[in-house]
Amino acid sequence: MKRIKLDAIESTNTFLKDLVAHARLEEPTVVTAEMQTKGRGQVGASWESEPSKNLLFSVFVVPEELLFKEAFFLSYAVSLALHSTLASYSIAKLSVKWPNDILSGSSKLGGILIENSFRAGTLKHSIIGVGLNVNQVEFSPSLSNASSLKTILGTDVDREALLQSLLENIQTQVLNCRPENFEKIKENYTSLLYKQGIPSMFKEPSGNVFIGKIVGVSSVGNLQIELENESIRTFGLKEVELIK
Repeated sequence: MKRIKLDAIESTNTFLKDLVAHARLEEPTVVTAEMQTKGRGQVGASWESEPSKNLLFSVFVVPEELLFKEAFFLSYAVSLALHSTLASYSIAKLSVKWPNDILSGSSKLGGILIENSFRAGTLKHSIIGVGLNVNQVEFSPSLSNASSLKTILGTDVDREALLQSLLENIQTQVLNCRPENFEKIKENYTSLLYKQGIPSMFKEPSGNVFIGKIVGVSSVGNLQIELENESIRTFGLKEVELIK
């Protein structure tokens, strides 16, 4: 695996996208950074990180041919890779907050941003961005639910060893992300969903607040919530927010 190490960059995903546009990369290629000045999360959200304390990296991969409508399985697979790695560190109460925030209890440890490129309706390549809080213990007041491995374990974590484990698991899961494995991938991912089956409060962009239970994900990767009248509604990214 080729690795590019950077001290500071706006975004590892953006750097890797630019690199892919101007050069032929071997697959997989990983870009790591000690600091990001414009780290990105899902749908335009920002990602904050203290320099040289956490893991900030992006991986260029060429998965098995996936159709446009199947690409969300890659997100499931990468979530499973992070969960598997963190479970080996005995992090308690691990779960995935849909679509791919990694939690311990109700505290956020990391997130995933996958940017896909398609050709004729088929996935050409993907850039998998990961931000994981490792040895940072102080966070901005605006990040009230943020935590880290050090906060949980009470000791510094070897970032290089953690990175290697993550990359190995990501590579394994990407190779495994094929149609014959979709059912098992979805089953495993669904079993990790935060607040699954627990009555919770949700909010829509319109301001409407309702009570429901997360029951799974749809055939196109949207979140399925069972309402009080036992009907099921599906929601895409930014169409609903879990508030309690």
